[in-house]
Amino acid sequence: MIKIPDEKKIRVIIDTDAACEADDPYAIVQALLSPKLIVKGILAEHYNEKDSVKKSYDEILTILDAMDMKVPVFMGEEDPVEISGWPDKISDAADFIIKEALNDDPKPLYILCQGAITNLAVAINKEPKIKEKIRVIWIGTHGTEKRKAPFREFNAGNDVTAANFVLESGAEIWLVPSDVYTTITVGLAELKVKVLPYGKIGKHLYENMINYNLSPSAGWTQGESWSLGDSPAIALAINPGCGKFEYEPAPHVSADTTSTLRPGNPVIRVYKSVDSRYILEDFFAKLKLFHEGN
Repeated sequence: MIKIPDEKKIRVIIDTDAACEADDPYAIVQALLSPKLIVKGILAEHYNEKDSVKKSYDEILTILDAMDMKVPVFMGEEDPVEISGWPDKISDAADFIIKEALNDDPKPLYILCQGAITNLAVAINKEPKIKEKIRVIWIGTHGTEKRKAPFREFNAGNDVTAANFVLESGAEIWLVPSDVYTTITVGLAELKVKVLPYGKIGKHLYENMINYNLSPSAGWTQGESWSLGDSPAIALAINPGCGKFEYEPAPHVSADTTSTLRPGNPVIRVYKSVDSRYILEDFFAKLKLFHEGN
């Protein structure tokens, strides 16, 4: 694999609802194959369905097995904060965030959030001082656009209370909203050519995508294409300049996931675009090199 200077490397924690749809696994694999990212742990996130945390946990283990890799994996919060309230006993995932954030390792710590943001919200609520020690990249919300939500944004919508708590917490946040993350478009034919041939993990990624695409849950898709919408969380950690952004007050998420402006909300980084060519080609190249043993 490509070698980079040690001082350029960063610590990352991946928070993922890995079993929810078919794009999370692609992002996880890209992170694991990126030499700049020291993956300290992968957290299973719920997607507001019964047993969804366990399903995400099992999918993470399946990915690691297919890659013959070992990374610590942690079970997250079983339910959204907006349903269960703030738990007295926090999950292993939230506890791990706190411990890693308070670690005296000089390398910066990024939390890469690819789903509901419940685990991080619980961790910050339990130990507020970690806000000063982390950088959060979140795939979620409809951004700062002042219009009615075009659809219920999935990640924010799965725990609106947690979303607003983190957005308004004062932590450093890089937000990738729906009109940006949906631009990472790839055809299933391209995935068959550039993913399927590359070993056990390539087969798993491709077949998992095809199976989901044929399921009743995928009624919202276009049929023969997909958006790898979680991948910008990984790409921006590797290269923050692979997109254009502005600093704006954090949006407040309404119950229907419409973004509204709440006076006094902290200023965050909001990405307005990302380089889909860079993101996809970086993944394809790393998968090929990994398969070839390089």
